[in-house]
Amino acid sequence: MVAWLLRILVVLGLLGSAWVHWDLWIGGDLQNYPTVELLFLVNVIAGVVIAVAVLFWRHWLPVLAAIGFGAVTLGAYLISLTPGGLFGVREQFATSAETWGVVTEAGCVVFGVALLFAQRVRRKQGVLA
Repeated sequence: MVAWLLRILVVLGLLGSAWVHWDLWIGGDLQNYPTVELLFLVNVIAGVVIAVAVLFWRHWLPVLAAIGFGAVTLGAYLISLTPGGLFGVREQFATSAETWGVVTEAGCVVFGVALLFAQRVRRKQGVLA
């Protein structure tokens, strides 16, 4: 039961991050930053694909991908908060989209790590998580 709940939380984190990036991609002012605009679209697609994999493939690999997705996306956002920014974009952590992005991406990492451990415990017990 715990592994299933963690799996759902990881999927929600992935889809939440994908949604934030989709919303900013279609309605944001990214046209002036073509590299970031492309990366936002890649984030949307990757978030959905990894979410489907985590949900339907009971293996450690998609969970590891979810952790990496959350860490890399959160890391890119943190870089965008620095004075140098990320590919010309400098954020200020001032919008609800930024807050939701941080929450969902951190959730991917935290719940993903917990799910990896839960899967490992269940494998040792002979049960597939």
